[in-house]
Amino acid sequence: MTASDKKFLAIMPRLNSRRVDRLLEDVIGCRWTISVLRAVGRGVNRPGALERYVTGISAKVLSDRLKRFSRAGIVARVVFPEIPPRVEYRLSDFGKKFLRLLREAEKLQAELDANGR
Repeated sequence: MTASDKKFLAIMPRLNSRRVDRLLEDVIGCRWTISVLRAVGRGVNRPGALERYVTGISAKVLSDRLKRFSRAGIVARVVFPEIPPRVEYRLSDFGKKFLRLLREAEKLQAELDANGR
């Protein structure tokens, strides 16, 4: 973890609450959240691959989202002891459950679209 990562984590609000409503408020607060979580859920695990998969996202925003998801326990950051270093992100068990909430939101949108709303 770099010094800038530590600085970022120090100012980021703690997510000690396991209340889903508060977690949703904190995590869903960015338009890229669902796209990034969907990609990780589909097996796109490396930051560079995620940046290419999620069209239009910047490296900075992607990094911010991944740090926030990691802090919330939605994704696990896996560091491989290689040179050059390799990092992958995977949904945690909690993240898999959390992703179900997002899938339900997609189902609701599909129903609304089908009904012309």
